[in-house]
Amino acid sequence: MFGATFAREMTDAGKRCLVIDRRDHIGGNCFTEAVEGIQVHRYGPHIFHTDSPQIWAYVQRFADFNNFTYRPRVSFRGKIYSFPINLMTLSQMWGVSSPQEAEAKLRAVRVSEADNSNLEGWLLSRVGRELYETFYEGYTTKQWGRSPALLPPSIAARIPIRLTFDDNYYTDRYQGIPVGGYTRLIGNMLQGVEVRLKCDYFEDPSFFQGCARKVVYTGPIDQFFAHAHGRLEYRSLRFEREVLPGDFQGVAAVNYTDLEIPHTRIVEHKHFEANVQRDLTVITREYPIPTGPAEEPYYPVNDTANNAVYAKYHEMASAGSTLFGGRLASYKYFDMHHVIAQAIALARKQRECSGKK
Repeated sequence: MFGATFAREMTDAGKRCLVIDRRDHIGGNCFTEAVEGIQVHRYGPHIFHTDSPQIWAYVQRFADFNNFTYRPRVSFRGKIYSFPINLMTLSQMWGVSSPQEAEAKLRAVRVSEADNSNLEGWLLSRVGRELYETFYEGYTTKQWGRSPALLPPSIAARIPIRLTFDDNYYTDRYQGIPVGGYTRLIGNMLQGVEVRLKCDYFEDPSFFQGCARKVVYTGPIDQFFAHAHGRLEYRSLRFEREVLPGDFQGVAAVNYTDLEIPHTRIVEHKHFEANVQRDLTVITREYPIPTGPAEEPYYPVNDTANNAVYAKYHEMASAGSTLFGGRLASYKYFDMHHVIAQAIALARKQRECSGKK
């Protein structure tokens, strides 16, 4: 998403751009493909959301968006709950029926002496132990490969807790899925841009550095610098896909928060599309795993130790001429709208610098 946005902006400014990707398709982790007539998110679901009218107008230049709203469910010990936590969730858990009852119950269960500097303590101080164990503890431990007590609060701070029946996962004004999938959207962004697939920068970095005035890098920043300060830690995913008859779970995503269940969620892709009625369905189970040489990095582990290492790589990047952007190169958990805004801002800065010369 970063590379496509930056290339689009610079191409529109009259520059020639070459986009390379070591995979055999465009789109990075946003890649979607048709399976049994259903747009499948191969590397996990991507729901576009933003509160910026400018970013919303920007992506609509390249695709029409449906009206999909992300409303996942949670499965814990055989029961299904509304999520993110809202008044329906609290009614399912405790039988409360009003915001006042819910707030009184939350006040009673909050752990006032919890340590707010880590994710576990931060959650305990807001929702208490029962909700923490039901919705967060097992899922987070599986996703990140460590106890929530060893993770920063920022991981869950973006997930709302509401005392209304609003179960929309996001709070942004604009939300949806591009009609025809993300591959079509990014393909439209790359119109008029040269693209080479199955082309690895690291097979001949001196060639690529020499064939353009500027190189924009969106891969893992530690890899770019040959792990000079050690490896940054990322989490990855393993996917198991099945084609099944009928409808599997009736919703786009169900999170499995039991620690004993190895997958974190099941995604049913046809529910991302509007008014889809098919005799077949495609589901994907997601299994979090550490990132090794053969796995794709997905999520930066932004704990204190990793952030200290990243600071060293950021200093190296700032001293060079290569431009860095996106989730992996910035070592930050960006959503798609953040990445687009970052790429537009960097392209604008490059145009301004070019105009002064």
